[in-house]
Amino acid sequence: MVKVTFVLPDKTTRAVEAEPGWKLMEIAVNNAVPGIDGDCGGEAACATCHVYVEQKWREPTGERNDVEQAMLENSFEVRENSRLSCQIEVTEALDGLVVEVAPS
Repeated sequence: MVKVTFVLPDKTTRAVEAEPGWKLMEIAVNNAVPGIDGDCGGEAACATCHVYVEQKWREPTGERNDVEQAMLENSFEVRENSRLSCQIEVTEALDGLVVEVAPS
């Protein structure tokens, strides 16, 4: 199992155990992490799973693909480290991952 910590907009944290092979959004939804809804079911079509990836985790979580980039361009409060958690696959290399849940 991989430990993932979600930092909520109120700065509280929610640490969860994640099984490799699942998408980060699925892990959040299955663990009722506030602010992660995944309304589109992981199709990168809604941005209800928007997170900010801490600097040290940007390379291990990968780059945005074109679909993700397009969705984020139409989202609110986008930063350089914004990602859609539905596009991040959990692997053993992400053990200890910390992401911040976007406020909107």
